[in-house]
Amino acid sequence: MTSADDAIRLLAGSRARARIEREGLRPRDIVGVAAAAGGPKGLALLPLDRWVFGDWLPRDPASATRRVLAGASIGAWRMAACAQREPLAALDRLEQAYLERQRYPLRPSPRHVSQVCREILQALIGGDARDFLQGMHPRATLAVVTARSAARRDGPLALRSGFARAALSNAVSRERLAAHLSRLAFVAGDDTALLPALPPDRFGAHTAALSAEALEDALLASGSIPLVADPVRNIAGAPGGDYWDGGLIDYHLYWRWSALDGVVLYPHFAPRVTAGWLDKLLPWRSHGVGAAGRDWLDNVLLVVPSDTMLARLPGGRLPDRKDFHRYGLRHDARLSHWRSAIGECARMAEALARFVERPDPTRLEPLRP
Repeated sequence: MTSADDAIRLLAGSRARARIEREGLRPRDIVGVAAAAGGPKGLALLPLDRWVFGDWLPRDPASATRRVLAGASIGAWRMAACAQREPLAALDRLEQAYLERQRYPLRPSPRHVSQVCREILQALIGGDARDFLQGMHPRATLAVVTARSAARRDGPLALRSGFARAALSNAVSRERLAAHLSRLAFVAGDDTALLPALPPDRFGAHTAALSAEALEDALLASGSIPLVADPVRNIAGAPGGDYWDGGLIDYHLYWRWSALDGVVLYPHFAPRVTAGWLDKLLPWRSHGVGAAGRDWLDNVLLVVPSDTMLARLPGGRLPDRKDFHRYGLRHDARLSHWRSAIGECARMAEALARFVERPDPTRLEPLRP
C-alpha cells in the first residue's frame, strides 16, 4: 500500500533547500504563496490550501511575517479565499460553487460562461465585497493577476483574429506578446510587499487597488479565457481596456520570487514553472523565461503530486478543462470524478504535514528553470 509520503514531490530552489536544511520549514519562513492558472486542476490543490492556511500557518500567530498571495485564474480565486481570516469557510464556498454551478450546455456561449463564473465568484465573496475585503488577514497581500488589452475588440471574428495575432507573436518571441497584452495585478494589502517580485519584463509591473467596486470584476477577468468567456471591460480604478485571464502572461507565475526574503511556497500541479499559457505547447519555452530569470525561483518550494498520487486519480490524471467536453451533459459523472480526485489529493496535505514535522532534505529535488 502507498504511504501518504509518496503522494508528493518536493522541488526546491537552492536558497529554499539551504534554509530547510538549516532550520526546517516553519510558518514564519513563508513570505509568499503562488497559485497558477489551470482551471479544474486547481481543485486538486484545495486540500493543501485547507491544511496550509487553516492549520499550519495559524500555528505561529505571533509571527509578523507579511505574505504575498498571488494567483491567476483559479489560482487567484483560491488565493482570495486563502487570504481570509476564515479561509476554510471561503474555500468551502469556492469548491461548492465551482463544482455545482458549472453545468453547461454542449456549446455554451462566452456570455453564458462568464455569467456562470460570475455566480461562482459571488458565492465565494458571500455577499458584500467590502465585508470580504475587511475579512482579509491583516498580514496578507492579495494579488489578482490579469492581462489587459488596450485594444477593444467586439464580435467573435475580431476576437479570434486578435487572439490569433497575439499567439503568433508569442510563438516568435514571448516579448512580442507584450505588444498585445500588459500585466496588471489588482492588489489588496500592502503592495510594497509585492512589487519586488514582479518581473522586470516588457509586460510591465502595473498595479491597481483591489477595491470593493473592483473585486468581482477583477477576479472574473483573471479567469476569462479568450474565446471561451467574454472580456471584462473598464474595471473600477484601473485603466480602460479589455481584461483577460492573467494566465495568458503569467500562467505559472514565473516571477522574481527571489527578491522576497524567505521561502515562497508553491502548491502546484506540474513539476515545472511555465511563464505563459501560450508557452505550454512550445517545448523550448515550457520551462522558465531564459537566462535573465535563472535565479528567480531560488527561494521557491514547489509541492506537486507524485506519479503515484496521479495513478490513484480517476483516469490517472488531475481534473482539467477538457473534462467538460469528455463528459458532455453527464454532469454528475464528471462531478463524481472531480470529487473523488479532491478526496484522494488530501494525501498531498498529509504528506506535506509529515515533511514539516520531520523535514528530510534528501526528499528535496532541485527546482531548475
